[in-house]
Amino acid sequence: MTPGPEHLIIAPILIPFFAGALMLVYDERQRRAKLTISLVAVAATLLAAIELLVRSKGSALTGNNDIGFYLLGDWAAPYGIVLVADRLSAMMLVVTGLLALPALLYAAAGWHRQGQHFHSMFQFLLMGVNGAFLTGDLFNLFVFFEVLLAASYGLLLHGGGQLRVRGGLHYIAINLTGSLLFLIGVSLVYGATGTLNMAHLSNLVPVLPEAQRPLFHAGAAVMGLAFLIKAGIWPMSFWLPTAYMAGAAPVAAMFAIMTKVGVYIILRLSFLVFGAGAGASAGFGAPVVIAGGMATVAFGLLGVLASQGLGRMAAHLVLVSSGTVLAAGGFVLAGDNPQIMAAALFYLVSSTLAISALFLLIEPMSREEGGIAVLLALTADAYGLDEREEDRQPEVGLAIPGTLAVLGLSFGACVLALAGLPPLSGFIGKIGILQGLLAEGAATSALSWSFVALLILSGFATLVGLVRVGIQTFWASEGDSPRVLALEIAPVVALIGMLVILTIKADVTFGYMRDTSEAMLQPSIYAQGVLGAPRAAEGQAGQ
Repeated sequence: MTPGPEHLIIAPILIPFFAGALMLVYDERQRRAKLTISLVAVAATLLAAIELLVRSKGSALTGNNDIGFYLLGDWAAPYGIVLVADRLSAMMLVVTGLLALPALLYAAAGWHRQGQHFHSMFQFLLMGVNGAFLTGDLFNLFVFFEVLLAASYGLLLHGGGQLRVRGGLHYIAINLTGSLLFLIGVSLVYGATGTLNMAHLSNLVPVLPEAQRPLFHAGAAVMGLAFLIKAGIWPMSFWLPTAYMAGAAPVAAMFAIMTKVGVYIILRLSFLVFGAGAGASAGFGAPVVIAGGMATVAFGLLGVLASQGLGRMAAHLVLVSSGTVLAAGGFVLAGDNPQIMAAALFYLVSSTLAISALFLLIEPMSREEGGIAVLLALTADAYGLDEREEDRQPEVGLAIPGTLAVLGLSFGACVLALAGLPPLSGFIGKIGILQGLLAEGAATSALSWSFVALLILSGFATLVGLVRVGIQTFWASEGDSPRVLALEIAPVVALIGMLVILTIKADVTFGYMRDTSEAMLQPSIYAQGVLGAPRAAEGQAGQ
């Protein structure tokens, strides 16, 4: 990125903030105006994220490890608030935008009419998620965490209904507990180090006095527990399937990125603070992350096989995705092949897009009685429709011809991507992880072989579970074809198209992931860039 403050970095936070606040002024009956504002804001946020990703690729002078910074209030780090955009955070911003736009278009088919302030809550959720990816200190990470959680509470309960209220109460209770743990952990870390700036922590941990290190490790462990809860790690994932399957389709599609916020923070702090150069703290927590990730994959695959409804099955696939990335990151942190991390990041993007598309397919596939609709039990009471036909039917749009064919092809693409079968991108990601685990000269332990077996079994379980649903929906159903509007299926097709592009451009995308992985393994570049970021006043004085 160009030298000096990068004002574009704050755009993914400010755009949804102002859009959400503006829509609170509008009357709830002005939904079309709100929808227009929301779509423009999401599109603008996505464009800003793409530009940040392009700039994060570096230059001839900086190589592939360039970062951008924004000093709020022009206070120098580590004393002021700093936003940081590097390859990893820019990638997560783009993925968030790529999920938000289809989800919002799908909501325009009628879901946003089920309750009040849907679009404002949607924008505030984006603000919190983007802020969590961009922040460079733990205190503001907590602030953005609370913003996204507060918005997610409202979105999960949007539309009411017994199922949503029950799932929402569990979701709120567990996340409030996680927030408390987060505060306790942050307090302990600050007490041991005197700073909450991530870059400053990266420099302090190697030289931390031994008397302070146990307190720091305790704080990091408590704080890590809060992030692991958000990532859905087993055994603290009991809340996730019920909560995710209870949400409205566009909400569940956006929630696919929510667990990745927890995964991102764990990866960010692990490699930045507990990397190879962290002295006595190097590799701290890696065994727990590996074991927890593998247990989560095992729990998720068993849940996929045991589930009778597509919604619960998709929620367990979220756990499989998070567990796979966490375990892969743990192996790299423990000193294994860095290629594993690049493949895991590729798999993260692929699985998140596919799961989001699967959540959007649930309601159209179960619209008519018979087949999978009976198993899903999508009752009006559970989803808060209250017999109001105008709230259920889409506002605009035309019914598409060949509904079952389009739904079947879209569902089949999701199956291939999530099961890790060729030719789609899920296969490339999983093969990359397997190659890293079994690479020549790598320390292939019994734990590595166990993870290899889990990856293969999770793909097989996904294939069996989803194919069973497909047979019951498209072959066993004797009812008429459901009426699905173009406005509902277009977002799904768009997400599938992203998976196809990710597959076709796998060499370019994988190269980006490889450079991102290498940058993660060099925390000094991040730390020096942030701590050396000049203030705007200094830049003006130099001119």
